[in-house]
Amino acid sequence: MNWIEWCLITYFIIINIISVIVTIHDKRAARKHKRRVPEKVLMILAALSGCVCMYITMRIIHHKTKHPKFMVGIPVIFILEAAAFFVAEYFGMF
Repeated sequence: MNWIEWCLITYFIIINIISVIVTIHDKRAARKHKRRVPEKVLMILAALSGCVCMYITMRIIHHKTKHPKFMVGIPVIFILEAAAFFVAEYFGMF
């Protein structure tokens, strides 16, 4: 594994951990009627490649599951990111 691959894997792990923590925090804040994490922040984290673990976490803890923005939007983000990765791989960018 070269240095770039190691950095990308590390980045994906870190951003997904952050996405899970923020999603769980927002769920707890919603239950306690405290200050919530803005939806914009959740979508930005998903767009920064935290979409896989965020989506799984949302399904497990039943958070934002009635919001099409999240239940459709996050899988669409994942599909676009996966397509970009495969195109980059095909053209030898990795």
